[in-house]
Amino acid sequence: MTEAFEKVEDIEIRLLLEALYHRYHYDFRSYAMSSIRRRLRQARDNLGFATISAMQERVLHDPQMLPIMLRYLTVQVSEMFRDPSYFRAIRETVVPHLRTYPSLKVWIAGCSTGEELYSLVILFREEGLEERTLFYATDINSEALAQAEAGVYELERMRLFTENHRQAGGKTSLSDYYHSGYNRCVLDKSLRRNVVFSDHSLVTDQVFGEMHLVSCRNVMIYFDRVLQDRAVGLFKDSLPRNAFLGLGAKESLRFSEHADAFRDFVREEKIYQRTGS
Repeated sequence: MTEAFEKVEDIEIRLLLEALYHRYHYDFRSYAMSSIRRRLRQARDNLGFATISAMQERVLHDPQMLPIMLRYLTVQVSEMFRDPSYFRAIRETVVPHLRTYPSLKVWIAGCSTGEELYSLVILFREEGLEERTLFYATDINSEALAQAEAGVYELERMRLFTENHRQAGGKTSLSDYYHSGYNRCVLDKSLRRNVVFSDHSLVTDQVFGEMHLVSCRNVMIYFDRVLQDRAVGLFKDSLPRNAFLGLGAKESLRFSEHADAFRDFVREEKIYQRTGS
């Protein structure tokens, strides 16, 4: 691929992102360019477009293209109790602090198809905190949110989920929380009774409540530095003193302009505690 072609392609990509923003108010303009370029090339090739410009024309004039584009532009890769040591650290170090509150609010930002949400709900149930907790599960992808609310997953994934749950210090059997049939497992409806599912963008939306725990894992790695700072600023403004923020294994507050508002709580698991007022 020649340098001239790549320059033209970058122009096409920026125009497409502008089109998505002005037509549908989805803002991917501050996402990491390398990631966006890779995903849009995949979309172009898989959908049979000759150029990204041709794809932009379709996006502008066919609203049915929006959910298709969102599937490519938002990463829907997750699993229950992914990185079990993170959930074990929540269980062993964060939960004892949360027990001191009469009621709790937990925000799973960028919840994707719900695997992390249900992991936290199950953990809180096992620790006796579910009844006093309201969970907010947010994402910009309405299709992913619908899947999360349905709570239906492929049965073949449950072996991995079950092992993750065990390594995360699970106190029950994961099979207690779902029933299976036709190669699918359906999570028990009771896991959703304290959950609010909502569309929310870390790019354009504002704080919507005071939280005791925010878990936003493997989302900011796709943002540029400016957008990362915006997201962390939202979390900072959502968390009172001594509340907690959990990030993904490859994410950090080290270079954020808001880093001074947090202290390392479990450094190796990227769990931080809010400081100050």
